[in-house]
Amino acid sequence: MLYDCNEYVLRGKKAGEERQAPCISTPCPRGDIDTAKTRCYLFASVLGWFKGGYVDVTGSVWGTGPVLYGSRDTFTTTLDGTKFFSCNYMPVIVDDQTRKALAFMREGRRLQHVHEPYAFLSFFKVVESQFTSKDRAAWISANLDLLDGDAAKRVEELKGQGVDVGKHLFESGRCAVAHASLGGAIIDPDIPADRRRIAEDLDVIAGLAARYIKVAAGVPDDSELYELRDRTAPWHGLLPAETLHKLKAGEEIRDLSALGQLQTNRVSVRLWASEAPECMHDMQLAAEGYGPGVVTFLAAGRRETVFLRFAVDFANGRVHTLLEEGGVTDQFNEVTETEVEHATRYFHSVVANSLVELCIEGVDPVPCEIVIPVNIIPQVPEKMVAAALEQFRRRKAQAASATTTAGAAADTQASGSPSGTESEGVGEPPK
Repeated sequence: MLYDCNEYVLRGKKAGEERQAPCISTPCPRGDIDTAKTRCYLFASVLGWFKGGYVDVTGSVWGTGPVLYGSRDTFTTTLDGTKFFSCNYMPVIVDDQTRKALAFMREGRRLQHVHEPYAFLSFFKVVESQFTSKDRAAWISANLDLLDGDAAKRVEELKGQGVDVGKHLFESGRCAVAHASLGGAIIDPDIPADRRRIAEDLDVIAGLAARYIKVAAGVPDDSELYELRDRTAPWHGLLPAETLHKLKAGEEIRDLSALGQLQTNRVSVRLWASEAPECMHDMQLAAEGYGPGVVTFLAAGRRETVFLRFAVDFANGRVHTLLEEGGVTDQFNEVTETEVEHATRYFHSVVANSLVELCIEGVDPVPCEIVIPVNIIPQVPEKMVAAALEQFRRRKAQAASATTTAGAAADTQASGSPSGTESEGVGEPPK
């Protein structure tokens, strides 16, 4: 994948494999390994933040290609089966202060279930690294009441005890973890009450750290980006500026010729993370309808046997699959077994919440909305593909048999059957 103009190769592992950690690789000259490591650390920080977890860098090696290496016993969470995740649209970090905040966040999340006091210190550093002491205290005070969940409950609990929460987090948290001066406040590893206190306060400082990165630094995570991102943005450049302005404002474009390059184009339709099958590759895209801020499109396969439809809602930045208005047809050419296979897989995969991407050459893929089935029970896609292929083959066999029978009847009549009685009972030609 490309991120911030640099290439990265992500290699995972399967549950039950040898005890090796997944790997992030990036090209670099052997004499400049530290620069590549810094890029990998930042990539790991952003990836962990974006996906709501953490990626811990445990070691490195230089080689001629990306590999899983070593036998170091690292803690790695794996999932059974074939799992994919998308890290498309990860934010690019250009500000060095934000980079530091993300690095401390990565460190804090890594330690959160390993060593709570050190996790607390790392989360505190997310905020501490961004402000002077006075400004830090003011920012924490202004944001404590904006937390939610367990963090908000803990803030209310401390306030109910008459505690100055900001001062408490600094003195009984940050300083108590970082220092062990004679007679000063510390987090004593042997005192259960100390361990409980820092664990209870951990949600608060973690919530503040996340709020700083998301709100103050403006770095979205995957879920926030999903809510806010305009999925239609890659196609904006294919529209005349005036048309785009009208669609974004919710107006109808009745003259479809005003769509410019989007009136007719070529599009490949794929299920993420697979490539588009041949019958859905380089389909003819044509605008065919409109609504307030919406344009509907027909995508026709090159053999004109596979047809798919989509509604592009420019006003709300969403693209929708119109499943019930697509499929296969033999109106122009005979449908093949492969086309039945891919059309069936497409339909049932979308119903089962797979992600569809529309790909026009030269622009980023446009993702369609995940379908939430109503009054329909999703089926296992490959099971439905097998059933559709069996039905297709059975129909072809029946049609071939009927054609053969019709041919036999015609030959019999041509050889002198007086009234066709010799062919009765053999079968009738298809209607």
